[in-house]
Amino acid sequence: MVARVKIIARIRTDFKEKFGIPRQSGIAEELVGRIVFEKPYRSPDALRGIEGYSHLWLIWQFSESVRDAWSPTVRPPRLGGNRHVGVFATRSPFRPNPIGLSSVRLLRVEHTEREGDVLIVGGADLLDGTPIYDIKPYLAYTDSHPDAVCGFADGVRDYRLPVHFPPELLARVEESKRASLLTVLENDPRPSYRADGEREYGMTFASYEVFFKVEEGTLTVTRISRADGT
Repeated sequence: MVARVKIIARIRTDFKEKFGIPRQSGIAEELVGRIVFEKPYRSPDALRGIEGYSHLWLIWQFSESVRDAWSPTVRPPRLGGNRHVGVFATRSPFRPNPIGLSSVRLLRVEHTEREGDVLIVGGADLLDGTPIYDIKPYLAYTDSHPDAVCGFADGVRDYRLPVHFPPELLARVEESKRASLLTVLENDPRPSYRADGEREYGMTFASYEVFFKVEEGTLTVTRISRADGT
């Protein structure tokens, strides 16, 4: 008998679209997400003891990448988008089963009347509304492997872009969102095979539309506006 996978929760984040989401969890620790449980799973007993852990594993669905077909190879963005590697040697969302795995920091449990107990987490790399299949505690004594070899990912682990964010534009962003937005931009939201210095890119972050260019290795924010056009 094959068990049916259930959606137990959904996460609320500042990412309304895929463009701009960090490629790995924990890269932008400043990002805050709210894990809201589906009604059948809003039992405080299910979270008993969870506050004793600093980090959690989230098992979730690549909800924007569900497809019937699959390919045994993919082109990782950090390899320039022009080198094929095996899908199981990557964390690409285009997999036979669109399942993601993220390690996040548990900041607190928030008790609410409307949504029950909500988990507030840091460092999530998930689209707003992403379905969560399961939550498990992170165990440092078994889950951490400091001597691990990380294949081609080792070569891009410390990749960062210098960011020039004009003060008058940064002032338009609410203070609590500035650090996380800067970290997202430092990690270069562009597809890595894009190298057009004249092209202006746009991304939605929280309630903002942020536009930028990348020239000579520096990302410069060119304009910013509210996502609702105000």
